[in-house]
Amino acid sequence: MSEKVDERSTDFPQLSQLAEPEKSIVRDMLLRGLKISPAWLALSVVFWGVNGLASSAYGLGLIFTNFAFAAALLTWAGRISVGALMFAALGGFVLRLAILTVAVIAFSKIGVFAPIPLAITIIVSHLGLLVWETRYVSISLAYPGLRPSQMTQRNRKEIK
Repeated sequence: MSEKVDERSTDFPQLSQLAEPEKSIVRDMLLRGLKISPAWLALSVVFWGVNGLASSAYGLGLIFTNFAFAAALLTWAGRISVGALMFAALGGFVLRLAILTVAVIAFSKIGVFAPIPLAITIIVSHLGLLVWETRYVSISLAYPGLRPSQMTQRNRKEIK
């Protein structure tokens, strides 16, 4: 009997992932972003030169920071209350959008600024990483973060 319990308990995500799914989702998203970044930066240097490379690298840094800040803000607000979580989601979006705008305007004053690669990097990386991550996120209360991948079909039937 205890073997079955041990077998089932290894299929479940860690307790910290269940308590704070935002962090595990963003961590996974950032790892995927880091995997694709070298290819994107190589394309940037081919199409736009060194200025395009610098702008694309800056854009990727902005996006990774944006996702990390969003996860930290939502995790913090989620510990307080549902109302705080909703306020952090909406207010945090507006705040992060303002910070991104200020960061882009500040970068535009530097000599290596290339607006087209920066804009394409920001738009494509935001949307691309979000769409890519939707394939791996579980939208259920049983697994509120990343979908467990090690579960066998038998164990899934037992849990339902």
